[in-house]
Amino acid sequence: MRRAEDHPSRRALLGAGAAVLAAGLTAGCEPGPAQPDGDIPAAFTPVSPTGPHQAGITLPREAQPNLLVVVADIADGVAVGPLLAELGEAVRALTAGTDARLLGLPPGDLTVTIGVGPRLVRMAEPPSSDTALPGAVDLPQFSHEQIAPQARGGDLLMQLCAGDAVVLSIAAAALLDQAGDRARERWRQSGRRGATTPVDQGLTAPRNVFGFIDGIVGPHTTDQQRRDLWLTGPAPVAGGTIAVLRRMELDLPRFAALPVAAQEAVFGRQRDTGAPLSGGTISADPDLGAKTPDGRYLIPADAHLRRAHSSVVGVGLMLRRSYSIDEPAPGLMFISFQNDIRTFTNTLTRMENGDALLPFTTTTASASFLILPGFDRDRPLGATLFR
Repeated sequence: MRRAEDHPSRRALLGAGAAVLAAGLTAGCEPGPAQPDGDIPAAFTPVSPTGPHQAGITLPREAQPNLLVVVADIADGVAVGPLLAELGEAVRALTAGTDARLLGLPPGDLTVTIGVGPRLVRMAEPPSSDTALPGAVDLPQFSHEQIAPQARGGDLLMQLCAGDAVVLSIAAAALLDQAGDRARERWRQSGRRGATTPVDQGLTAPRNVFGFIDGIVGPHTTDQQRRDLWLTGPAPVAGGTIAVLRRMELDLPRFAALPVAAQEAVFGRQRDTGAPLSGGTISADPDLGAKTPDGRYLIPADAHLRRAHSSVVGVGLMLRRSYSIDEPAPGLMFISFQNDIRTFTNTLTRMENGDALLPFTTTTASASFLILPGFDRDRPLGATLFR
């Protein structure tokens, strides 16, 4: 099946990757000299793709600086199980550096995270099932969206992250080559994370293109992740999670024109430190009841922190791996992971009813995916769901 005409062919991507390597260019910087054995930079330490969960969610703990998301459709009649198993083997080879399609490039800390869309999840459901599997429900439409049909939904997610941006397009081309005519690309998006700021106990968070620290709150402890991140049942999806992707354009000129105090009121946090406006440090729990002497909330009623706070919405925590983007317009590639889709949908529904941040955003792509449970040599990717 032919891929969309507005995307380069896999052969072109491979050729472009080789040309980039030959020119010695990366994403805006020249590669440094090869590192001697035993002296690999921490940012490029290999990440195992196998285990109870897929890599690229909580591993590595600090997300790599570069992202490429590829969303594709699966052709009718394709055996999904064998395709996913092949992709899993390709991921193992790519991250190990043994796949010739890497063109000799070291994979470094490359991670590939694979998910399947609601249509495929519904196909995998037993006919006698009374309840839908997690990930089987499509995202509803929300306000502040301008999404072309091609950029809504999809059957297959490939999230690639790495310290070396050049690795991403080459690895993605290899995975699409592995899928062949069984998959047709819908849309893709690259992104990068800014400089990170320490949050608490080894945790860091980057700044977004609004200048604010992004992703401070999340299920960071093992207990929180067990409660809010990983799926525990039914058995075919245990060890997986639910991913929501939202590409957003941000109105930078209008936001930048606000005084700093007004910007901070939009977010509910200090711009320089990330601390909540109710006081304390960046890691402090916000005091949503704190008021000024004249009775005004220190964290305004329409502040993003308040409107999206899990205790206010009544949902669990979501883990965010968001990336800033330049194309097709300055903005954010928002990615959240949670074990209940309502964590996201209920939060955004509440945000629609008065969040001061939403008027500065326009969502241009949206999708949700069941991130498959972890895999290894003896348990192929997707084997628990697609036999």
